[in-house]
Amino acid sequence: MRFPLLGKAVAIGGVLVALMVALQMIGGIVREREARLHEAERSVADSLASRQVLVGPAVQRRCTENWTRVQGEGKERKTVDETREFTLVALPASLDVDARAVVEPRYRGIFNVNGYTMKATLDARWVNLDSLRPVAQHAGATLQCETPQIFVAVGDARGIRRATITVAGDALPVLPGAAHPSHPRGFHAELAGAPIQAGAPFAAEISLELVGTGDLAFAPIAGTTHVALASNWPHPSFGGRFLPLARTITEQGFKASWQLNALATSAPQEMLDGNAACALDGNESQGVVDGKAARCIETFGVAFFDPVNAYVLSDRATKYGLLFIALTFVGVGLVEVLRRLRVHPMQYLLVGSAIAIFFLLLVSLTEHVGFDRAYLAGATACTVLLTFYGGFVLRGWRAGLVFGAGITVLYGALYTLLQLEQSALIVGSLLLFAVLAGVMVATRRVDWYALFDNLREDARMAAGPSTRAVPVPGQ
Repeated sequence: MRFPLLGKAVAIGGVLVALMVALQMIGGIVREREARLHEAERSVADSLASRQVLVGPAVQRRCTENWTRVQGEGKERKTVDETREFTLVALPASLDVDARAVVEPRYRGIFNVNGYTMKATLDARWVNLDSLRPVAQHAGATLQCETPQIFVAVGDARGIRRATITVAGDALPVLPGAAHPSHPRGFHAELAGAPIQAGAPFAAEISLELVGTGDLAFAPIAGTTHVALASNWPHPSFGGRFLPLARTITEQGFKASWQLNALATSAPQEMLDGNAACALDGNESQGVVDGKAARCIETFGVAFFDPVNAYVLSDRATKYGLLFIALTFVGVGLVEVLRRLRVHPMQYLLVGSAIAIFFLLLVSLTEHVGFDRAYLAGATACTVLLTFYGGFVLRGWRAGLVFGAGITVLYGALYTLLQLEQSALIVGSLLLFAVLAGVMVATRRVDWYALFDNLREDARMAAGPSTRAVPVPGQ
C-alpha cells in the first residue's frame, strides 16, 4: 500500500508510539529483574547475616536504688517503697581497631551478592572506671549493683563466628548478648574476677571474627578512635559521617584508616544517652520519643557493593532508547528526502523493532556474561542485521554500509553516555547539537516547498490514472 504524505507521517508517528510502548515494557522487565536481585540480597542476608555495625567495647553496670517516700497527711499518711533501675556505662578513653575484611561472593541462582568475613582486634583503654560508681539521688536510699560487664554490640549477632575478651592477660568467659537495653545483639563478659580498682586504669583486648553482607560500620564512642581497615575488595564505597583520613585503592583491594576524637563527634554522648547506632547511609532519624525525633550514634565505614550494576546501566540505556530510535528515523528520513527514495512505514517499524530488541538482549545477556560483553554482543548483532536490511531499504550496499556505520556511531555514543555519570548530560547535549547541525548542513540547499510538491505529485502518480467513468458524447 502506498501512503500519501500526511498518511505516511501519521503512520510513522504510530510506529514511534508502538516502539515507545515496547521500550516501556522492556524497562519494566529491567526493574523486575533488579527487584529480583534485591530479593536475592535479602535472602542471603536472612540466611547469613545482614549489614554489621560495631559498637564498643564499653563497660556497663546495672544498679538499683531503693528508697521510701511518705505519701499523704494525717490519718492517710503512709510510707511507699520506690525503686529506680539504671545502667552506668564507662566508655574507653582510646580505642584502636585493626581489621581486615575478605569479600566472599554468595549466589542465589544467577544473582551475585557480596558477603564478607572480618577479622579484627580491638584494643580499648580506660583512664579509670570511676563512672561505674553509683550515686544515690534520694536521701536515705540504698544502692545495689550487679557485677560490671564489658560488652561489644554488633548489627546482627548471627554473624559472630568467634570472639574472645582478654583482661590483664586472662581470657574471660564470653557470653551471648550485649546485655544493653539499646544494643541487645552482641556479646559480653563478667568482670567479677578482673582487677578493678578505684582510680586505676583499665584495659581490654578483644579478638573478633564477624560475617556480614553489604555494609560494615564502626561507632567512634571512645575519646580517641583509630580504625585501620584492609580488604581485598577493589571498589569500596566509604560512607557514614566521616570519610577515612587516608586510603589506598588498587586492583587487589584497599586500605583505609580513620582517626577521630570526641570533639569531632557526638557518638560518645549518644551512646551514654542510650541511643541506637546509625546506619551507614547516615540516616539519623530512629523514630519519635516524647514528641521529639530520637538521635542515633554516628558511624562510619565502607559498603562492599559492585559499582557496575548491570540493571542500573540497562535501565539508563533503555531510557535513551526512544532518542536512539528517533535519531535513526531522522537518518532514514534524511536519506529519503535527499535521494528521493520511498521507505515504507513497515520498514520503519522493523528497523525500530531491531533497535528495541537490542535493549532486551542487553539486560538478558548481562545476567550471564557481564555488561561490557553483553553490550558488545548485542550491538554487534543488531548492527549487522540493520546493515544487511538497510542495503535493501536504501537500495544499495554502499548506502547500507553507511547506514550501518551510523548505527555503530550511535551505539558507541550510547555506551559513552552510560559510562559518564557526571558528564552524561553535557555529552548528550553536544551529541544532539552535532546531529542537528549535520541535518541543517545536509539540507541547507533543499527547497522544501518544491520538495513537498514533488512528493505529493509522486504519490498522485503512484496511485495510477483515475478509474472514474467518462461520459461519451451523444450517448
